[in-house]
Amino acid sequence: MGQKQNLYEKVKFVIGDNFITIEETSHLTDHELCQLTDFLVTDKDIQQADNLTILVNSDRSTEVEKHLKSCQFQFHDEKIFVRFDLSKLLDEAAVFTIKSLRDIPLDHFKDVWKRAMEGSLNASSYLSMDEQLGSVTKELGSSYIDTCNVAYENKKAIGVVMPHIEPGTEYEGRMFYFGLVPEARGQGKGSILYRQGLYMLKKEFGALYSVGATSVNNHPMRSVLQRNGCEVTETIKLFKRSNRGGFNDSSHHY
Repeated sequence: MGQKQNLYEKVKFVIGDNFITIEETSHLTDHELCQLTDFLVTDKDIQQADNLTILVNSDRSTEVEKHLKSCQFQFHDEKIFVRFDLSKLLDEAAVFTIKSLRDIPLDHFKDVWKRAMEGSLNASSYLSMDEQLGSVTKELGSSYIDTCNVAYENKKAIGVVMPHIEPGTEYEGRMFYFGLVPEARGQGKGSILYRQGLYMLKKEFGALYSVGATSVNNHPMRSVLQRNGCEVTETIKLFKRSNRGGFNDSSHHY
């Protein structure tokens, strides 16, 4: 087995319609990570994707960051990753009404999702709304209709919650996206809705634990995670490289 294939098998590739994200690089040495970067930027198959993202631990050496930048990767954001043991979740009555694409039109969901992303403190996505939805359907298959949910309070849409089982795992729950529309923010609803999302992961999706992430700059979301008992597991930097000469930040995988 060549070194290139050996390194590729040590990390996780998330492949979308026009992006590739490289995850789980923490067990690579600095030298291996630099080697991996060299292979990625010269791999013709990898270069077919418009955008390439690599996740690296925040405590990596400055030499690694310098090497990434020399390969035209740009620092995009820094995120905290959290974990929550869903066995700790107690049964409680739902506060908000949740409806999936089984019950609501796709255009309505997209409209609420778009509003929930307005003014986000996370770094901008390089994917448009339709591209993000395409990423959801490609990653999750037909189960995406149960993942795309709108939350309502007194019949008024207040946000979206998108729980799912991480592909390739059996019990790891994640939320592809979570957010409130602007007029619903700052009222304590985020923590309640996130807890409902965790409950959905446990009861409807069969998850045993949840993994989440948010920008280090998104203090409201960090407070939501903290109030729900999520434990920080690591801090990760995201570096992005455009294979088409520039990012289209018109609008999450990360």
